[in-house]
Amino acid sequence: MAEPPVLRTVLGDHPHTAPLKNGDIDSARVRLDFLPVSPIHRAFAPMVREEAYDLCELAVVTALQAIAYGRPVVLLPAVVAARFQRGCLIAHASRPVRPEDLKGGRVGVRSFTQTTGMWVRAHLAEDYGLAARDTRWITREGAHVAEYTDPAFVTRTPGTAGLPDLLREGHVDAAVLGNDLPEGDEFVPVFPDAAARDGQWWGRHGFMPINHMVAVAASTCRENASAVRAGYELLRRAAASVERPDGVPNPTMFGFERLREPLASVIDACLAQRLLPRRLSEEEVFGPAREVLESAGD
Repeated sequence: MAEPPVLRTVLGDHPHTAPLKNGDIDSARVRLDFLPVSPIHRAFAPMVREEAYDLCELAVVTALQAIAYGRPVVLLPAVVAARFQRGCLIAHASRPVRPEDLKGGRVGVRSFTQTTGMWVRAHLAEDYGLAARDTRWITREGAHVAEYTDPAFVTRTPGTAGLPDLLREGHVDAAVLGNDLPEGDEFVPVFPDAAARDGQWWGRHGFMPINHMVAVAASTCRENASAVRAGYELLRRAAASVERPDGVPNPTMFGFERLREPLASVIDACLAQRLLPRRLSEEEVFGPAREVLESAGD
């Protein structure tokens, strides 16, 4: 029997990717060759600029920017990371601030295009009427999509100090941190009722704010669509294999219909924050993936 095609794959460490990485869930139609990239955001620029991988976890803002600027990636209807975001906006305990205090203030974020930052800004606008342009955003890095330019209310600062250090030294009033959110009591949340507001948001929308989806190199779709279909089914099977307690939001989502409303809300927020040059249609976002996944079977 011939060996199955191999997809160079980068996925973060999640409960629903563990069965793929340890081989508990596999396929005779494709083999996922996992490449170690940590932290996961270091894979994003090589993916959208160079098609460095066949199948890759990708931040949703980066994915939408890649589509808008014609980069060679195909976005699959697969969410592999989502979380509530209000608790990711923090201040130093010695200088606590309220969300409404950030008008005209300085907020640090790794990159203006970071998806967690996009959601924090969307929540500030939704809860407090604070538009992205009302605050000065201090960044350390640029966009993964090289064609994108930050708006005028964003300032890139030189130096190697991390966001917690900028908070300690008073260079910013608040900061957005995601997976690297510090523990302990040195920092305090800016949203005083983050969990309650997130719960209300969940009740209204029925999904967790999307962080990362999965994209495939356009060349891989052209050259081996059957392997892409098999890889997508592996992702679905792995996600379905994880048991989750009743009432606990699921951080994974799959399917074109399921993702119509969540992606529309992300696009709306990106437009409001000048993260996209124009509104993307559903056909632009998912048409290429639909063509691959719904094409004739193998």
